[in-house]
Amino acid sequence: MTAPHDVAADTLEALAARLRAHPSIRSKLAIAGATGALGLSASAPGRPGDDAAVLPRDGGFDLLAGEGFIPAFVADDPWFAGWCAVMVNLSDIAAMGGRATALVDQVWAPDAAAAAPLLQGMRDASAAYGVPLVGGHTNFAAPALTLAVSVLGRASRLISSFDARPGDRLLAVHDPRGAYRNFDNFCAALDAPHERLRADLEILPELAEAGLVRAGKDVSQGGIAGTALMLAECSGVGIEIDLDAVTPPRGVELERWLRSFPSYGFLLAVDPDAAPSVIDRFAARGLVAAGIGEVVAGSAVALRDAAGRAVFWDHAADPYLAPGPADA
Repeated sequence: MTAPHDVAADTLEALAARLRAHPSIRSKLAIAGATGALGLSASAPGRPGDDAAVLPRDGGFDLLAGEGFIPAFVADDPWFAGWCAVMVNLSDIAAMGGRATALVDQVWAPDAAAAAPLLQGMRDASAAYGVPLVGGHTNFAAPALTLAVSVLGRASRLISSFDARPGDRLLAVHDPRGAYRNFDNFCAALDAPHERLRADLEILPELAEAGLVRAGKDVSQGGIAGTALMLAECSGVGIEIDLDAVTPPRGVELERWLRSFPSYGFLLAVDPDAAPSVIDRFAARGLVAAGIGEVVAGSAVALRDAAGRAVFWDHAADPYLAPGPADA
């Protein structure tokens, strides 16, 4: 069912402006500064701009990714931060069409007691998803609790951020069986059977290996809006998002959903002829997959509804990740 449009009397231009100004979307602007300082671009080894570094090997690709966590998020709910540290890394590997093989952690804490709930959260998520924690780095003499986790995975065929083409259908995928845990984090994982969590992630490499997905990204802290912008910029295209086709979970306002970080969420660019098959694979597992727009020529990510259209971000005029051109 199409979600009701809850922008009400507000204008699309005002909605786009609020999303552009939101901290969860603007926080990604720091990425360009970091990659620039390191001398990295999309043509560098690993191809920064994707959800994981791509390292070619015989017969496929090794994938390497990592996540650091906002100190306020870790302090607010250390156990959940530990769980999320595992969960989001596994999503990054799945978003690339891969399967995760191992995780390592980096934990700083004032003492072992302060670190205990964070470490337990990581341990619980590792068991739930069936991907081992194999070591890392620990400091129990730090002034505050801080967390980062890295993941290694493998893929035989990639889903990349750099391959969306004008004419592709944009699909949004999420698990509606959840609720907000804190901030704008919509979690549908904590009460799910472990086998379901693992099988839901397995859909992505299966789709990649079947050649049914052209490009895609894990829906990250920037939500649907920010993730669409990253996908568009990496691929050098524009994206039109049809707000009347976006389907938030029951009771969730559209604007909040556009910036939310779901525990299971992906944006996929697919050939229109393949879209029904892709949607059916997710629907068979109780997951929501819906066409919410199109990939178009240009550089603007725009929001539209029955009343009109507004540009959310033009990455040519105002670079976001600034990945630079990728090697062909």
